[in-house]
Amino acid sequence: MPSTETLERFIARVEQNAHVEALEEFYTPDSTMQENQLPPRVGRDAHIANERKVLPRAKSLRSTCVRPVFVNGDKVVIRWIFEFEWLDGSVTRMEELAYQRWEGERVAEETFFYDPAQKIPRKPQG
Repeated sequence: MPSTETLERFIARVEQNAHVEALEEFYTPDSTMQENQLPPRVGRDAHIANERKVLPRAKSLRSTCVRPVFVNGDKVVIRWIFEFEWLDGSVTRMEELAYQRWEGERVAEETFFYDPAQKIPRKPQG
């Protein structure tokens, strides 16, 4: 079960858009990460590689934790909003729930739940 301090440090890292650093600091080496019902990515190195593939395509990213965060033992649920502006000027707004199982102070399993239609970039309004 993560301490409140650890959970707040994790959320702060993500909100600072330090996504790779958050993975390095807060995930177990053999952690799993699953998006909706897709097969999970296995291993912290795979998660980092995925972030390093996506992030350079963004001109900007804003990551926001929508509180409250729900904690029950080693289970944590966080509601996130990620707003991407891509290099081509299109935008993506993703709202998701992250369901996590922590082992002590690190995430061991994480599943994201979101509407996949949100992944389609849109041209900005106006």
